[in-house]
Amino acid sequence: MSMIDTMSMTHARPTSLDLMFPKELIPLDVSAQLPSDLQMRPLASTDYRRGHLDVLSVLPVNDLSEAAWVNQFHVMRATPNAYFSIVVLDKASDKIVGVGTVFIHHKFLRGLGSVGQIEDIAVAKSYQGKKLGLHIIQALTHISESSGCYKTVLNSNDANIAFHEKCGYAKLATEMVKYAPERVNHTSKL
Repeated sequence: MSMIDTMSMTHARPTSLDLMFPKELIPLDVSAQLPSDLQMRPLASTDYRRGHLDVLSVLPVNDLSEAAWVNQFHVMRATPNAYFSIVVLDKASDKIVGVGTVFIHHKFLRGLGSVGQIEDIAVAKSYQGKKLGLHIIQALTHISESSGCYKTVLNSNDANIAFHEKCGYAKLATEMVKYAPERVNHTSKL
């Protein structure tokens, strides 16, 4: 068996993947800035196995089974034009090395405007310092703006403010948060 045959069996081609949204929404000028051994694409239904949660582990993450992860993927994808999760994939290892999501809020304000909310930006430690976070934020901002959002919001902690300013974001306000009490059953009540 040739090397090409072996690679095609182990690494799924983007066209054969079950993606969260059409890959054409990711701007070519952003993905072209990645090193040639990396690829940016929408999250796929099989990305649990490529280490999606491993990369997100720099953030507070609950341990999910693959079945629960796949179910959440389908719930998010079933809401059209609302959730846009992207990944950066190391082509050689077929492992995810960067992630991010923008979701779209539809409002009654601003002429029934929409707001993009960027969250869950994470880059694997061994890939940090290669501007992957910048490229992920640029792609998500483009998706937000292309979706007609009048603004895109990116929450930041103090340690990341300078980085987010380099990405074109400005400090605007203080965010307040109240977390729900810890629940035994983490399933949605909706």
